[in-house]
Amino acid sequence: MLSRTADHLYWMARYIERAENMARVLDVTANMSLITNPADQTEAALWRPALQICGDVVAYEEAYGECTAANVIKFLTMDDNNPSSIYSTLRSARENARAVRVAMTSETWESINTLWLEFSQFIGADFSKNGLHEFCEWVKARSHLFRGVSFGTMLRDDSFRFLRLGSFIERADNTARILDVKYHILQPIDEETGGVDYYAWSAVLRSVSSFQAYQKVFRDTIDPQKVAEMMVLRSDMPRSLHACYEEIVSIVQQLSDRRPTECKRLSGQLLSSLRYGKMETIFEQGLHEFLADFLRSNNRLGGEIQRTFFNAAEV
Repeated sequence: MLSRTADHLYWMARYIERAENMARVLDVTANMSLITNPADQTEAALWRPALQICGDVVAYEEAYGECTAANVIKFLTMDDNNPSSIYSTLRSARENARAVRVAMTSETWESINTLWLEFSQFIGADFSKNGLHEFCEWVKARSHLFRGVSFGTMLRDDSFRFLRLGSFIERADNTARILDVKYHILQPIDEETGGVDYYAWSAVLRSVSSFQAYQKVFRDTIDPQKVAEMMVLRSDMPRSLHACYEEIVSIVQQLSDRRPTECKRLSGQLLSSLRYGKMETIFEQGLHEFLADFLRSNNRLGGEIQRTFFNAAEV
C-alpha cells in the first residue's frame, strides 16, 4: 500500500472520531449548564473545560476573548478558522476520503460523502439558542454509521487496519483528555455538594457512553475511583484507554508483521501499564500525572506511526 493512501485513511478516521468526540463534550457540557446553579459556577467556569479538553484555549482567546457559552459553541461547532471544530474536522475527513475512494468500499465512501452533504443543513445555525443537542446527536449517529458500514463492508486488509488505527489513537486521546480536565471534580460526596457532584460524575461517564455500563458493573453510587477505573483500566469498556490499546497493539503488530519497530515497543509498553496497572497505584502517583504521561506517550506513538508508515515510499 502506498504511504499516502495509508495516511489519508488514518487521518480520515481520526477526523471523524474527533468530530464525534467534540459533539459528546459539547452535549454533556450543555446538559450540565442546565442543572448547575449560576451561583455555584460561572458561565466561563462551566464552558472553559470544553476548550481545555480540545486543547484550544489559546486559539479561542485570541479569536473571541471572553469565555461565553455562545462563543464556545460557535468556536467548537462551526468556526472554519478552528481546525478542531466539527465543521473543520468533517470537512477534512471528507477531503481525505475523496483522495482514496478506491481504497474503501462504495458504502464507506457514501457514508462520508452523505454526511458532508447533509451537514450543509446546519450551516449558519445558532446552536447557542436551540438545536445543539439534536446537532450533537446527528454527528454521533453519522459517526456510528461510518464505523458500522466500514466494519461491515471492508476487507480486513491494510486499508481497514489503518482506518481502525486512526480511530483508536484519537479515541484514547479524547478519553484521557476528558478525564484529565475533569479529574478535579472527582472528590468525595458530602451532604452539601453531593447532588452536583453526582451529576458532574454522571456527565463524565456519559461523555464516553459509560453511564449505563457503570451502573451494570458496579451497581452502587458513583465513586471517583471507580469512574476512573471505568475509563482507564477496564478492557470491556469500549472507550477506555485499556480497550483502545488492546486494539492498537493488535493492529500495529499486523501492520509491522515480524519487523521490530518503535511503534510495537511504544504501544506494547502502554498496553502493559494499562493491563497490569491498579487504580490504587495510579491515585497514589496522581491521576493527573498519570494521564499527562499517557497523553505524551500516545502523541509520541502517533508521531512514530507517521514516521514508520507514512513518511516512507511504501508500506
